[in-house]
Amino acid sequence: MTFIRPLHFVLATAFLCINLLTSCSGRKDGSADKLPDFNVLHPAIIDTVFTREYIAEVHSLRNVEIRTRIKGFLEKIHVDEGRPVHEGQLLFTLGSREYRENLLRANANYKRLVAELKVAEVELKNTRTLAEKNIVSSTELEMAVARKESVEARIEEARSAIALANLNLSFTEVRAPFDGVIDRIPFKTGSLVSEGELLTTLSDNREVFAYFNVSEKEFFDLAKRDSTEAMKEVQLMMANNEMFGPKGRIETVESVIDRGTGNIAFRARFANPEGILKHGASGRILLSERLRGAMVIPQKSTFEIQDRTYVYTVDSTDTVRVRNFIPRLRLPHLFLVESGLSANDRVLYEGIQQVRDGMKIKPKDMAFRDAKFD
Repeated sequence: MTFIRPLHFVLATAFLCINLLTSCSGRKDGSADKLPDFNVLHPAIIDTVFTREYIAEVHSLRNVEIRTRIKGFLEKIHVDEGRPVHEGQLLFTLGSREYRENLLRANANYKRLVAELKVAEVELKNTRTLAEKNIVSSTELEMAVARKESVEARIEEARSAIALANLNLSFTEVRAPFDGVIDRIPFKTGSLVSEGELLTTLSDNREVFAYFNVSEKEFFDLAKRDSTEAMKEVQLMMANNEMFGPKGRIETVESVIDRGTGNIAFRARFANPEGILKHGASGRILLSERLRGAMVIPQKSTFEIQDRTYVYTVDSTDTVRVRNFIPRLRLPHLFLVESGLSANDRVLYEGIQQVRDGMKIKPKDMAFRDAKFD
């Protein structure tokens, strides 16, 4: 059976199809004009100074414990805590009567043995004369020689006892081994101190050492760039966040990397003319490195996935592409690029959460100096 549709139905259907085609065509043609705008910029090449900070521990140039060498009563304390002293200055006096008596006894014993030696020498002389005349046997002569040698040996022993008595007597006076500042004195006058007891600590603070640890990676980076010599000058920030006046110099680097921490220790020396820095103080070493021709990009243009750092670049067809790069250093608001980018690349400045790999955008070139890092 054949159906004949009314003319108005055919015309309405045709009109609807034309409207649909026109609508689809209009959306397709206008889509290019509605691509999202994004600012892009080229990595910048700059000269800058990068400062690393390391926790430092301050040591005096010389810091020694003053200990007793003998046992005795502390008769007198000649200095006060925190006072400067000079090399050879008398610090403490211990009871010396016992050691003086020992010295007198040793001297008396020595004089007695000297007298015995004279007697033995006379006996030996007489015995030798008699032996030559065959009045006494050679055995008696040998015995006379042995007696004389025995007395001589005891005299050497007596000399050693005198030297030891003198040494012990000298230990009753404790003197400063060098110029420095006295630390706390735990004992008071009249205290009985044992041999090896700590009397105080003496610090020479005219200069100080600052020890700080550098990671293995940073150490090899410095060695690779041959920057250690150029970076020998350092500054010290004290615990109150104030900069210590005199600048220091890196003197030496330890020969072993600590297997437990992966660090290697550096030592810097600082002049300390006013004695502000003390043994045991802490601070931060500021080590500056001058970077020439360094390539940088804004940190806000980057993102990280599984410890890798990425940016979005825009190719010649205005298509967004994900690019992995290796940062060398993290500067304030910037990354210094080690590899993975070139100065000709166009990097998406901001809006990285709004794009995806392969997406078309409408890039707007901007100068690096116009970038905001707040």
